[in-house]
Amino acid sequence: MESKLESAKKEVLAEIVKLAQKREMKGSSGGWKDFLRSYDKKFGVSLSDPSKRSIDVLLAFLKTFCEDDLKFFDKVFQCHSNRDEVEQLQKSSPDSESVEQRLVRLTFEHPQYPTDYSFPSHEEDWLVTKRSKKSNSQSKAMVAIDCEMVLCQDGTEALVRICAVDRNLEVKLNEFVNPNKPIADYRTEITGITAEDLDGVSCSLADVQTSMKKLLSHGTILIGHSLHNDLHALKIDHARVIDTSYVFKYQGQSNRRPSLSNLCKSVLGFELRKVGCPHNCLDDACTAMKLVLAKIERGIDNVIPLVREEVQESETAQLLVHRIPAAVHSQELHKVIPGDFNVEVKANKKGQADKYTAFANFKNQHEANEAFYKLEGNLEKDTGGRPQKLVSFHLDSGISGSLYVRKMAANNYSKEVTAKKRPFEDEEAVGESKKLRTEDQCTELKESGAAGCNQCETHLKEIERLKKELNHRDEEISSLNKLIVNLVRKQGL
Repeated sequence: MESKLESAKKEVLAEIVKLAQKREMKGSSGGWKDFLRSYDKKFGVSLSDPSKRSIDVLLAFLKTFCEDDLKFFDKVFQCHSNRDEVEQLQKSSPDSESVEQRLVRLTFEHPQYPTDYSFPSHEEDWLVTKRSKKSNSQSKAMVAIDCEMVLCQDGTEALVRICAVDRNLEVKLNEFVNPNKPIADYRTEITGITAEDLDGVSCSLADVQTSMKKLLSHGTILIGHSLHNDLHALKIDHARVIDTSYVFKYQGQSNRRPSLSNLCKSVLGFELRKVGCPHNCLDDACTAMKLVLAKIERGIDNVIPLVREEVQESETAQLLVHRIPAAVHSQELHKVIPGDFNVEVKANKKGQADKYTAFANFKNQHEANEAFYKLEGNLEKDTGGRPQKLVSFHLDSGISGSLYVRKMAANNYSKEVTAKKRPFEDEEAVGESKKLRTEDQCTELKESGAAGCNQCETHLKEIERLKKELNHRDEEISSLNKLIVNLVRKQGL
């Protein structure tokens, strides 16, 4: 371990010291600040930022820790080594890069990768896969996974099922998992899992990690759709990954991530599941693998056409309310959203414990549109081009915050709100949460005569012009994000 410390980069040492501070770890000279007081009589704790200290000072502090603490530090080294290996492989052999490795690189270079794949893998119950030998760094072996999670009574998410398939779609793992703590919501309508499914199940998370460790040896590439969610549930940090939500892109919408269902329809030509049917863990894992195989066969640069989701007639009478703070009871939504409606809390497969989502169900589309029109808030569009408003609230209970209220379709924002409103042409999203205040202004125009119609047409043309301009800006932002990610890696930030 001492040799690893001495050969480590400064940014790695600084990160370990910061983690030691966060965990309040103490060596033979105490904590970080205790060490500085005794080691550096000149500056002491006045210069306590580890990133501003020399390698010699950082090393001296880390060498004060015992063997058990050094094992913890070794996991941090392993994470950095794994990612460094992927990055070095990309630089050292770009001409001989396999299609599989190029997909790994595309995942690694995605602007969201640093955020989504930053795991707390230094924690004790996490598994960090070991760095593979150089001969295995270009392995084409692949395994695709999908996981199902439930909400536990302590507010955390827990793994209850995992499926894994290899390149030949042979099932390598298909296990129900006992979370070993009380479950608050099985999310059966989403996961398809009930309490009966877990009766007598003895397989634990640690057992699954052991099985995954074997599957991921020898440089195996791990595949999944929004794979970071599954890795969080598994508590596994693995460097060679392909995220199908990253490597496929919609034409003209580089920031919008396609759903697994849309990709299945666009790329593979069939429906993943019937409307209303729960997820099937094994089907999702197989679909992710099939998508990567299709990508390999058809080439890397293929752009995926947008598949427009059909909105059921019953859904037009709904508003989707999302990012609702957990402290807000669902019935209190009546104090935020106008109109007569009932609340249906939506079960999320991979949601956040501090937020939830619900449907506001109205009698008909007209009442839903009217309620949305009356809402006070910033009008935006989500990544699917559907109108939504960011609404701020302050309840009598003293709770304040904000949430989003969204229409169920992109093309019915102004339909049937009132006979005096002119409907808009359907538009696609050009990026997440683009502000469309010009559209909001246009909606308020009344068809009071020819002059009003002409003015509305002028606004529509202006919207189209702004849409093209936003699309161009979106591409520029995407390019800048890639540059920033590369600079961050080089600087070790």
